[in-house]
Amino acid sequence: MSVGGTLAFAILVSLAVPLVQKHLFRAREALLRNELIVLRQSIAEYTAARQNPPQSLQELVSGGYLRAIPTDPITRSDRTWRVAIFEVHSGSDQISLNGTPYSSW
Repeated sequence: MSVGGTLAFAILVSLAVPLVQKHLFRAREALLRNELIVLRQSIAEYTAARQNPPQSLQELVSGGYLRAIPTDPITRSDRTWRVAIFEVHSGSDQISLNGTPYSSW
């Protein structure tokens, strides 16, 4: 490959990498939204059936409302979810592409 060809390739790669990274973040954000819907629905079903909200996500698993605690796609852990009585949020302190904290979703 010539010097000019190598330079052109390097420029293309430097332009493509941020686009690929942004696409990957959008995919992880979409997955987070889906996981939150499933978790919130499971919490609502559990609460309606038992007249009390679960005290932990593990109660949803042991009660048969979830197969397993999902992995937060932002933190890549199943131990970082922030759980309130009727809510669950990402444990990430990162900011989403739209400028809002993932923990507020």
